Amino acid sequence: MTAAAIARPMLFDAGWRRHGMLLGLVVFGLALLFHRDVADLGGIYWHSETFGHCLLVLPIFGWLVRQRREGLAELAPTGWWPGLAVVGGGALCWLIGAAAGVAVLRHLGLVVMVQGSAIAILGPNIARALAFPLAWLFFLVPFGQSIEAPLQDLTVRQVMPLLHLTGVPATYDGVLIVTPDGVFEVAEECSGARFVLAMLAFAVLAANVCFRTWPRRIAFVAFALAAPVLANGVRAWGTIYAAHLTSLEAATGFDHIVYGWIFFGVVMAAVLALAWPWFDRDADAPWFDPARLQAAPRLAAALLPVAGASLGIAVAAAGWAHAIDVRAAALPARIELPQVPGWRRVPIDPLAPWTPSYPGADHFLIGRYADASGATVDLAIAVQASQREGKEIVGFDIGPIVEHGQWLRVADLAPLDGGAAMRIVHAGPVEREVVTWLRIGSILTGDPKRVKLETLRVKLTGGDQAAVAVLVAAEKQGSTDTRRVIERFVGALGPIEALADRAAGRR
Repeated sequence: MTAAAIARPMLFDAGWRRHGMLLGLVVFGLALLFHRDVADLGGIYWHSETFGHCLLVLPIFGWLVRQRREGLAELAPTGWWPGLAVVGGGALCWLIGAAAGVAVLRHLGLVVMVQGSAIAILGPNIARALAFPLAWLFFLVPFGQSIEAPLQDLTVRQVMPLLHLTGVPATYDGVLIVTPDGVFEVAEECSGARFVLAMLAFAVLAANVCFRTWPRRIAFVAFALAAPVLANGVRAWGTIYAAHLTSLEAATGFDHIVYGWIFFGVVMAAVLALAWPWFDRDADAPWFDPARLQAAPRLAAALLPVAGASLGIAVAAAGWAHAIDVRAAALPARIELPQVPGWRRVPIDPLAPWTPSYPGADHFLIGRYADASGATVDLAIAVQASQREGKEIVGFDIGPIVEHGQWLRVADLAPLDGGAAMRIVHAGPVEREVVTWLRIGSILTGDPKRVKLETLRVKLTGGDQAAVAVLVAAEKQGSTDTRRVIERFVGALGPIEALADRAAGRR
């Protein structure tokens, strides 16, 4: 028997290889064009515990495509003009994210451009055959960090009745749980957010692989998401109860090992075991029927023009974003803290220093004021000439406190004159109330979402991009009402808009 007789034929024909190679080149071009976003994503995956599961998305995508390879080989790829609409939607999403300084929109836009390029270069029949693998790529986007704060509060509400039920006297203050054995912080990493987000990705994958009908898929995902939320409350209670029985150091050290290496796996296995009797998809069932995906698509396109158009759309979005980013407002050469009637400047207490984080600020000042009664407040002003990557006025680790810093957010408080307020504590322990106002364009707000929308508006309309953050903080002193102290100072300070506009050189 000759070698030719025993050689296996290639699964994909020359047309497939040509379309696949060009798709690979387009994706490579997108990665080069948006290399900063690619590097940003890689850093998030590698360094963030919340999004570590994203490292598995591309390997699982490859496995999903490989599972479908025999059916795909029966389909003929073709260029398809409507796929460029998806590329355009992704480019617009990326542009909005770049203009508004919203990283999640840039990352989402990049992923959608890749998905749209696949649809445009391979055609609608193959896009339908790869519908789930392409949709699975959405989990490359690190989304969902905003659920951390609500999950922190929910975990506290779960833990408190369990502690009382097991005889552990406890009270809580925001995200702090106080027992005779110590003070326990339900921090962001203890909220269970990383567990919930990883479980969402796993549940969606399992729903596609193990279930055939949509009602069962939806029910499984809902059950899988409820499980880690409830289990995290039990885990947090177990840590505090273990500290009650042993010691604080032993309990917290054991908790990090169990939660990181064992707990997630146990809950995931339990979810699968409980759902197993309802699996309704055969392991060898085909993923799709190639015979139903053989129709000649309307609006078919030649390969090279549609591939070139995919990259051209992305280049246009990147060029527009660059043209917007080079604009910046003209700021004063220097700024000064204001004179406030009835208040005098005093030295800042070095025992528990507080400095808000605005690493991209072009001007930053902070000072302490005291009145005749001895009450003190700190005033901080940060001014930025423009809003772009690395110079946002709102974002991760930008604002009154930073993650894993010396100050901890205990609870959000009622707004003050439109400013966002929070209560923070220092390990001292020292407690403060901080109010933050953000001024950009025509608005003064404490809401980061409104800031992002106004940033988008002024950038796209050629408006003044200068942004100012004004923060007023008062330290808790005995029975002093910090809110009343801040209100008195702000009343003497005058309109926050006027202070911010003077700092930005607008008046």
